[in-house]
Amino acid sequence: MKAKEIRELSAKDLRERIESERMALDKMKMNHAISPLENTSLIKKSRKDIVRMLTVLSQLENKEN
Repeated sequence: MKAKEIRELSAKDLRERIESERMALDKMKMNHAISPLENTSLIKKSRKDIVRMLTVLSQLENKEN
C-alpha cells in the first residue's frame, strides 16, 4: 500500500486496517514457521506497510492535538 493511499484513510479506518494487517502478519509468520513460504519478502513488505500506516496515524493524531 502506498503512502498516498494511506493518507486518504480516516484515523478510524487506519486503526482497523493496522489491526487486520497485524493479524495477517502473525498468521503469515506462523505459516512460515510450519512450512516455508515461497515468497518470504511478503513478511518484510507487510511489516513496512504496518509501519507506514502507524506513521501516518501518528501524524494525523498530532495534527488533531
